[in-house]
Amino acid sequence: MTDIGSFFSTIIYLISASLLYPTLVLLVAGFLWVIVCAGAFCAEWLERFRLKPCLAEALPDVIARGNYAVMLPHRVTNYVGRLRSILDGQKATDIQIENLVQDTTLSWWKSMDRLRIMVRLGPSLGLMGTLIPMGTGLAALGTGDMARLSSDLVIAFTTTVVGLAIGLLAYCIYTIKRRWIEEDIKNMELATELLANTQEPNQP
Repeated sequence: MTDIGSFFSTIIYLISASLLYPTLVLLVAGFLWVIVCAGAFCAEWLERFRLKPCLAEALPDVIARGNYAVMLPHRVTNYVGRLRSILDGQKATDIQIENLVQDTTLSWWKSMDRLRIMVRLGPSLGLMGTLIPMGTGLAALGTGDMARLSSDLVIAFTTTVVGLAIGLLAYCIYTIKRRWIEEDIKNMELATELLANTQEPNQP
């Protein structure tokens, strides 16, 4: 019975030790990816910062007149351009317009999935990067290998910091971008109502 327990303990130890380098690679890749996302986030923030302010009660008139390019972000203006092409190029039905709205909304929320995953994945990888070296470090301590123990402890603590940094940065970006998307969806639905209602009298 003891031999079976030792066998499985050895297998678990080998599996755990073999996951160290994949965890480190994923942490480095995740950190680089979050840095790229932070750059894109700063670019979008700068775009929104430069937008001309518009009162909520005046926005419907602005969209109806077509003077929205300097007041709405590119995400919404691109959608309005697609909607206008549908309304101008054919007799658009309510189903086609609703499908465009739903497809655009889904694509915007899907763009947030990787950030939402990274919020959880970063700290989880950091925890794995902490516990795996701690196990090998304790094994080295049992044999008196203090150099190996010191090296493993350095890896353990640094991976924790990197994992938490990934999760924290991803969470901040996700929270703000979610608010932006909610605002853009509201403006998208407003533009849809205005432009679709404008086209209705021209349809037979």
